[in-house]
Amino acid sequence: MTSRFEGRTALVTGSTGGIGVAIARAFAAEGAHVLVSGRDAERGEKVTAGIAEAGGRATLLRADLTTGAAVRELAEAAERAAGGALDVLVNNAALLVFPSPTAHLAGELIDAALTVNIKAPMVLTGLLAPGMAARGSGAIVNLGSINGLDGMAGSALYSTTKAAVHSLTKSWAAEYGPSGVRVNTVAPGPTFTERIAGSAEALEHVRPMLATLPSRRASQPEEIANAVLFLASDDALNIHGTTLGVDGGYSAVRSA
Repeated sequence: MTSRFEGRTALVTGSTGGIGVAIARAFAAEGAHVLVSGRDAERGEKVTAGIAEAGGRATLLRADLTTGAAVRELAEAAERAAGGALDVLVNNAALLVFPSPTAHLAGELIDAALTVNIKAPMVLTGLLAPGMAARGSGAIVNLGSINGLDGMAGSALYSTTKAAVHSLTKSWAAEYGPSGVRVNTVAPGPTFTERIAGSAEALEHVRPMLATLPSRRASQPEEIANAVLFLASDDALNIHGTTLGVDGGYSAVRSA
């Protein structure tokens, strides 16, 4: 256990699975009180129990971000759990809809992706960033994607939502930076989450991309978490509005 976030509280949305779990564990290992949030209470309890067993502190705030009322309730619960002083917001929760040809997208899926991937971060940030700004400090880290940087077949909906996240980061950096709140994005490339590693279809899609990366490999969730922690920490005090790719070099060579 180290102490970069000792005495601070971090809300990590979508932290009952995938990359979010790694982020929650990493914050806890650095001394933060982590607010674990997701739809599945059973998985959330396992995450918080695991953090406690490792000597960390975590509180489960169950939330289904497909409804505006739930997002507002999550913001209120997070501020209560933080004693009114939330220090870090990680907008990680997202509905992954890729690959998915545009012609196959149903209206309900489009609405759900726009709600979870764009509207929920906007509402949460709008509710929680002003409190950070009033105190003169805070960090918001959004999870973008390389899909939000380039055009990819079968990725129209997901790429649109992640491109919006990248744009929101720049706008929020301009809006909240002067008040001491830093806003940045981590943009993962192929990452071996349990969902990807356990899906033959997903692996078949990822393998050709890996062959084009300078690193020739996918990231591990813990590597994404390390980047999130860096941008949220005092080590990044003068970094505002940036998108940090953790993508094996994809963003450096994609136009080569």
